[in-house]
Amino acid sequence: MIVTNPQAFLRAVDTLALKAEFPAVAGAAFMVSPNGFSLAAESASDNRYMDFASPPDPLRALAEHAELAHRLGADVPLITFPGDPEAMDGVFPNNVFATVPGRLIIGRMRHAVRQREALREDIRHWLGVLQGRQIIDLSGRNLIAELTGALVIDRARGIGYCGLSERCDMAGVEAMHEAFGLRLTYCFELAAGEYHTNVVLAVLAGRAAIIAASGFRDRAAATAIASLYGAHVVCIDEAQKQAYAANAISLSSRRVWMSSRAAGSLAPAQVHTLEDAGFAIGQVELGEIEKAGGSLRCCVGEVF
Repeated sequence: MIVTNPQAFLRAVDTLALKAEFPAVAGAAFMVSPNGFSLAAESASDNRYMDFASPPDPLRALAEHAELAHRLGADVPLITFPGDPEAMDGVFPNNVFATVPGRLIIGRMRHAVRQREALREDIRHWLGVLQGRQIIDLSGRNLIAELTGALVIDRARGIGYCGLSERCDMAGVEAMHEAFGLRLTYCFELAAGEYHTNVVLAVLAGRAAIIAASGFRDRAAATAIASLYGAHVVCIDEAQKQAYAANAISLSSRRVWMSSRAAGSLAPAQVHTLEDAGFAIGQVELGEIEKAGGSLRCCVGEVF
């Protein structure tokens, strides 16, 4: 079922009696190294988070990324694929490749500089062929679907939260709903200037959420989503959103990962809310990578 307003979403949750009954966190993860890291001018047309005023240092970006891989490895087995200097945004592979049990999903990117990422045979082979997954390839379809950038998934309940923007259209919502096998998808418009849902919303192991209401065109959408997670909701302001506080991920049931900048923006009460939900905060310095308009969650592809 796909719904497009908060009232229908809340009715659907009640009608379907959606409970946390699926694996809430991934069994493994993958990343793509920032080899020859630079900023893609094409992507900047609809990503206001990119920072062209201070060009990233490629060596520092490599060091940040290697430390991130090392740290995340404490929670899940993780593989890092080599980056491609011609695919500058390849460091954010979760927009292009995603998995559910038995399936590899390949997204349809808006920009040509990112469409070439979907052609990578090494990632297709490793996630698809070697693991015996059915490959659902959206990359050649007449739609835009930037996977788990546009679509934040409560894996435990089988609910997708999908924000419409230049990076995802309604045809993309429908294709992802089917490809991910979701029980319910709530589709809403992001606020003007927002490009991906995972910058304004994180769902953590089906138990908690980080939400920036300013990132939703209709704040009632954010309120409806928050209602599912009770007392374990961290509501962040505009400055915290800009610091990527919602671009977070849980790869285990006990920890939420975010960048050092994001973690540093949280107030003590917000940290307590996450701790009360059972999450310690893991943080990694990603200042150079964040200049490309994404943060920690964008760097991580989940393997279910």
